[in-house]
Amino acid sequence: MAWTRKILRVNLTDRTCKSEPLNMQWAQDYLGQRGLATKYLVSEIDPKVDPLSPDNKIIWATGPLTGTMASTGGRYSVVTKGPLTGAIACSNSGGYFGAELKFAGWDMVIIEGRASSPVYLSIENDKVEIRDASHLWGKTVWETEEAIKAAHQDPQVRVSCIGRTGEAGVLYAAIVNDLHRAAGRSGVGAVAGSKNLKALVVRGTLGVGNLANPKEFMKVTFEKKKILKENAVTGQGLPTYGTQVLMNVINEIGAMPTRNHKDVQFEGARKISAEAMHEPRESDGKAQLVNNQGCFGCTIACGRISKIDQTHYTVVNSPKYWGASGGLEYEAAWSLGCANGVDDIEALQYANMLCNEDGFDPISFGATIGAVMELYEMGVLTKEEIGIEAPFGSARALTFLAEQTARGEGFGKIVGLGSKRLCEKYGHPELSMSVKGQEFPAYDARGVQGMGLTYATSNRGACHLRSYTISSEVLGIPVKTDPHTTEGKPALVKAFQDATAVVDSSGLCVFTTFAWALSDIQPQLQAACEGDWSMEKLDLMGERIWNMERQFNNAAGFTRKDDDLPPRLKNEAAKVGPAKGLVSGIDKMIPEYYELRGWDTEGRPTAETVARLGL
Repeated sequence: MAWTRKILRVNLTDRTCKSEPLNMQWAQDYLGQRGLATKYLVSEIDPKVDPLSPDNKIIWATGPLTGTMASTGGRYSVVTKGPLTGAIACSNSGGYFGAELKFAGWDMVIIEGRASSPVYLSIENDKVEIRDASHLWGKTVWETEEAIKAAHQDPQVRVSCIGRTGEAGVLYAAIVNDLHRAAGRSGVGAVAGSKNLKALVVRGTLGVGNLANPKEFMKVTFEKKKILKENAVTGQGLPTYGTQVLMNVINEIGAMPTRNHKDVQFEGARKISAEAMHEPRESDGKAQLVNNQGCFGCTIACGRISKIDQTHYTVVNSPKYWGASGGLEYEAAWSLGCANGVDDIEALQYANMLCNEDGFDPISFGATIGAVMELYEMGVLTKEEIGIEAPFGSARALTFLAEQTARGEGFGKIVGLGSKRLCEKYGHPELSMSVKGQEFPAYDARGVQGMGLTYATSNRGACHLRSYTISSEVLGIPVKTDPHTTEGKPALVKAFQDATAVVDSSGLCVFTTFAWALSDIQPQLQAACEGDWSMEKLDLMGERIWNMERQFNNAAGFTRKDDDLPPRLKNEAAKVGPAKGLVSGIDKMIPEYYELRGWDTEGRPTAETVARLGL
């Protein structure tokens, strides 16, 4: 459907649940999901609010194409002020929860205040209840979903919940749905935990309606699905190998951040790659990968379902981990593996399952362990402090610290602060590979220059999904650009950022853009939504959303100095590979980027830009 035209406002302090009409003018200006929820958030909270205070709000939001027959129309976002960064946080998830929320008749759910004791929100169409969750507090994501389905006597309810890390305030705690799909970054799970909110539980039976032009929508979505099927990436690469298809590719071009970004290639990449997931193990003759899986309405199906080696030291005495479960995606395989020099693929799968089971971001966790291992090798951290010997390459240290972090025990409590705070605590802030406090994803800014600018300027801290210039710089989509030059990258990054803001607001998955341009999404929006949805309107909307987020961050206290990279990437050249001798050219790119954005030299949108975008 397009919009349900209803939002649910829940005040946990007062224990009230109210239906409100959706602001349709805002819907026309900000579309849905990321854009529309952010508009509500920035209009209702103080940018300087403590992210973990009752005065912060957290919003679950769908897009107008969520729940429709548009391919990948199963996305939802969680929007709040993030505790890891103190910046705007918008975390996107797939699976089936987003569509179910739409089927229940809601465009978004706005959560306010703080409950006096643990609760969860039950939504069955327009019947909404705040229920006691005392019996669920202290349970993992997996235990919580099982218990809720049993209590509701309905295996079809969809659950979006936190694990023990969200309760404990791990600053990169996630919100997980469907057991292993997650709104994973920026600590949205910690915000839910701070409100004593364990879960949203949804059952929707209202179906799909409100499409502006149903026949045209059916026709155009059918045509666009053919494009996805016939594309080499979305029709072959991602279904077969998932995002892990990138492991060997990125390693070969010398852009694989390794051992806390000390190196740009990992000698063990082949052992933890997509190909390795397909190969039979010596122990049992079975491959780790069982099959691929798609989210609601998805015709790509990039998800991985895997089975760990039952004889591996991590699970030999833990049968609960023997079943088929969410497998390694590229970002998790990188952060748990390359970032720490670990090439034991079964250890990575175990750590990945712990991230799913207890709801914490594997990117931030793995990158933080990379900093821990470097501090250990420097002699700053000791075995006594950590609880185990922790040199680069130690699978046992990785899995031990994953267990500690999941349980909130020992040194895991410090790991749960993220690398910025951890490195500051031990006197080496320069060893945190992060921007605005959020850890880097799996691309080195020396080997792919556009990604350096992407990280530095991302509104939610270091992020690849706000401007995936890998498409252009590595894969040649839509055009090939040289990854080693800074020339043209400010314009490239801006274009990717604006377009991605629209995709994230539509209810669709950004992976469609390996095959689709925004011009392929435009007719789907035009057929689904009332009003004019021209390319000109969408281009302006993407820019408007980006600048709205920027204004919030500026008001929260972020300045030009926060649009920067760690000294290592600017001063220590790549040692090997095609990018050998290169450092990031971020300082060259920022002034041109600001000019293209219509910002002043301090990174603030000018009065002219604000007026032009209607902000």
